[in-house]
Amino acid sequence: MFAFIITMHVVVSIFLIFVILLQPGKGDAMAGLAGGGGGGANTVFGGRGSVTFLSKVTTVCAIIFMVTSLTLAWRSSHSDSVLRARRNLAAQDATKKTDTTKPALPGAQSTPAPATGGAAVPVPGPTPVTPQKAPAPPAKK
Repeated sequence: MFAFIITMHVVVSIFLIFVILLQPGKGDAMAGLAGGGGGGANTVFGGRGSVTFLSKVTTVCAIIFMVTSLTLAWRSSHSDSVLRARRNLAAQDATKKTDTTKPALPGAQSTPAPATGGAAVPVPGPTPVTPQKAPAPPAKK
């Protein structure tokens, strides 16, 4: 079924290109009024018939092209490999969220209040963290 839709999409897209190129331009109608070869009564589809026929064929081809495009896009986004990759990404995100914890700030200082009266007060730097010694094991008797 998938191969049929792809084949139909390619054929319709090529046919749509040719149908659009076959349509007469806007200047062709003016040439028919002046006796040119554009819109005379002796054409295959009649005076105005070629435009309506080609317009209808273009509309049908465009509808088929859009339906096959949407079908192929939906099918490719719901394939097994894409769904499996999404599950793997979701699992990786879940493990990252459980692994990341916010570390506590050392010293937990707040910034000092600004000085008043024009005197400049130096801002203290980070306080050095001194390592704490582990308690000694109890003595054996």
